[in-house]
Amino acid sequence: MDWKEIKTLEEWNSILENSTKRGQVILKHSTTCPVSANALQEYNDYLENTPNHDLDYTLVKVIESRAVSNKIAEDMNVKHESPQIIFVKDKSKYWTASHWAVTTEHMSAVLN
Repeated sequence: MDWKEIKTLEEWNSILENSTKRGQVILKHSTTCPVSANALQEYNDYLENTPNHDLDYTLVKVIESRAVSNKIAEDMNVKHESPQIIFVKDKSKYWTASHWAVTTEHMSAVLN
């Protein structure tokens, strides 16, 4: 698994800053939701098999890190959903998908 979990607004701000140099992929994950568990499995499968090594990968647990999750939704101007994957480039949302659309195939098509 090649993602790191973030829990603070400082960590999110750092990711936003870094998005000017490298693409950032964020998975917003609910630890209580079966659809989200499936999305996390797809995220991990993508990272094991076909990752784009020019990107950084992050996980945010939406219940445990509510403030961070809300700030991401606000900064990226996206409606909060989980599971939700957001690709951030130059401090802007480049692509997002949620629920059953978070698949290895979808990630490969967009990120590779």
